[in-house]
Amino acid sequence: MKVYSFLRGGIRYTDSTVPPRDSSVTAFLPGLSVIPLIQHVGSKANPVVAVGDRVGEGTLIGRGQGLGSANIHATVPGRVVRTVSWKMSEGLSNDALVIKLDGSFEKLGRHEEIFPWQGLPSFELQRIIAEYGIVEMEGSGRPVADMFYSLRSARDPVSLVVRCIFDDPWLAADYVLLRERLEAVAEGSRIAARAGRISRIVLIFSHAEKDLAQDLMDYMAKSEFPVTLVLTGTRYPQRNRRELELVLRRFARKEGIDLGTIFALGPATLAAIHDAVKLKKPILSRYVAVGGSAIKKPQVMKVRIGTRIGEIFAECGGFVDQPRRIGSGSPLLGKAVMDLDEPVIKTSFAIFAFLSGQVGGLVRSRCIGCGECRVVCPVGLDPESIYKHIDASEDRDGRAWECHGCGCCEVVCPSRLPLATSIIRSALKGH
Repeated sequence: MKVYSFLRGGIRYTDSTVPPRDSSVTAFLPGLSVIPLIQHVGSKANPVVAVGDRVGEGTLIGRGQGLGSANIHATVPGRVVRTVSWKMSEGLSNDALVIKLDGSFEKLGRHEEIFPWQGLPSFELQRIIAEYGIVEMEGSGRPVADMFYSLRSARDPVSLVVRCIFDDPWLAADYVLLRERLEAVAEGSRIAARAGRISRIVLIFSHAEKDLAQDLMDYMAKSEFPVTLVLTGTRYPQRNRRELELVLRRFARKEGIDLGTIFALGPATLAAIHDAVKLKKPILSRYVAVGGSAIKKPQVMKVRIGTRIGEIFAECGGFVDQPRRIGSGSPLLGKAVMDLDEPVIKTSFAIFAFLSGQVGGLVRSRCIGCGECRVVCPVGLDPESIYKHIDASEDRDGRAWECHGCGCCEVVCPSRLPLATSIIRSALKGH
């Protein structure tokens, strides 16, 4: 089977401190859960419970307000003991409800009732997905219901792309989830296709996982939608939307298929859609890759939303030495963790702690003009030139607005300059 890949730039991204991808372990239930009211791209959810109230597992505690905002649910039973506020790494404020574990679980350890969905119309499926607060868990946290809403104006046919490309080793948790919940991902894909009035399902895998791709194809055999498998290269950032669409368009031209509008979701999101529609369950937990050179025992863990990051590190044996950098998400594009009391949220697919030897980016020197950043840029930009204009506070920032922030240029820069970080910040400010 032909392997498709984007034609220019990219890197082979590896990291030996990533946890193994063979299986997951279940984290302890937190005694105190910190449930933020922002776990999505939009404004804070409006709290519907107060300090002193008792809540059950899965109780609605925050109602989404407008586009970009999603419902928030209690992930453990107990009592709301206080509210807390803090500044996130982006400078924005966040509020959270702190729940002290107490009482019996309604979902955990119980026989789960199965709800049939095949006869439900698309608008009802979308309502359920919105009610249970399902967001794009591998991305920015955009509510999936909003994504479906945006498809209403699509004049072309719509293809659901099941994005299973693991070009970044820190996507280990998504890989393990896919292996352990393959049937849920398959059925979640079918539910999403019905909800979005999809005409075709495309499974897209890097060729290194072609056996896993075939297993998912086997589960999709009973799908009422046409299902197509596409294999890609493993070069980062193949998973990014731009590079993903490049290979899909090339595949479509070769095969004579009209993919129309591309609507991509990852395995964690699709499993959450399955749980919401078939089990009437919000996002209570998620798979998280915990690793880095400062962690004694890196592992993929199933963690309750609201568990504090410090507790998760402790379950992995703690630190081998004082970490120099702690963050959430991929180290390439992730966010700094400002406090170990910050909790895991719906979009926390990885958390890491690095020793000083693994944080070369903190030691910067002058640009030596090697041109490596130009070689690896998949968009064909000149990061060196753009960065120098930005650093000099000049208005000529080239094509900075075209940067999609993959971070390849920063990885290869021998001077450890914050190329992608500065370019993205400049583009967002309209520099």
